[in-house]
Amino acid sequence: MPTILLTGTTGLVGSRLLPRLAEAGLACRALVRADVELPAGVTGIRGDLLDGASLREATEGVDAVVHLAALFRTGDEAAIWRANLDGTRALIDAVAAHAPGARFIMTSTSNVYDPHATRPGREDDTPTPTAAYPASKLAAEALLRDSGLTWCVLRLPFIYGEGDGHLESMSALVPRFGLHPAHTYSVMHHRDVATAVSLALSGAMDGRIVNVCDDAPVTVLEMVELAGDRLESSAEPLPNPWAGRMDSTLAAQLGFRPTVPTIRSAVRDGLL
Repeated sequence: MPTILLTGTTGLVGSRLLPRLAEAGLACRALVRADVELPAGVTGIRGDLLDGASLREATEGVDAVVHLAALFRTGDEAAIWRANLDGTRALIDAVAAHAPGARFIMTSTSNVYDPHATRPGREDDTPTPTAAYPASKLAAEALLRDSGLTWCVLRLPFIYGEGDGHLESMSALVPRFGLHPAHTYSVMHHRDVATAVSLALSGAMDGRIVNVCDDAPVTVLEMVELAGDRLESSAEPLPNPWAGRMDSTLAAQLGFRPTVPTIRSAVRDGLL
């Protein structure tokens, strides 16, 4: 049975991915900062990405690492860089030292792409993000690419579903970022984070950066309404229409098929 180490398992994405991987029969380890309840059969390793002793215990003998941990909901830019870049560097070093044959899967973000782009973001673009979160994730991607490990990077879109509160947060984000009601985002259900990670664990995405998302982008207006709120519509011109959008052609070529193909299918099946 393959042994998988996951980081970021207490976050919105990790807390939903971990039980799915455990239920799939994988021997899972979770790097956690505090004592938390974990799914049956999961081994918790108390530690931190910047704690070398705990990283040795966490990585020794693993077959794969799924690195989800990231910091972004803070104004402390130094903390963001420390967690996302320095933490990734420490984890890469630990894997290289204690499990050099392991497959290293890192999740990144669609936010790395240029908001002023003239089309959806593609993996071979050369993004130049300025905000700390996407810039630190892009720098961490570069570390992994140059690590000599077996690697892949999954760039994730807006993730939703299973009562995670993400859709509900959109009402507050609209005035904060001046979002146009007609602006669209690439999205993906939590179920398909597991779909993408499972495919990556098979080796199908080795040595690649891969955009993963579902089959239909969603407008800000739709998101707010699906969360049960109301948003004033607008016929004003839409600036930066491709911001938040990713081209997922490569993922499809590599075999990724979302099990929840659209947010409307999630509504129909009661998966929000």
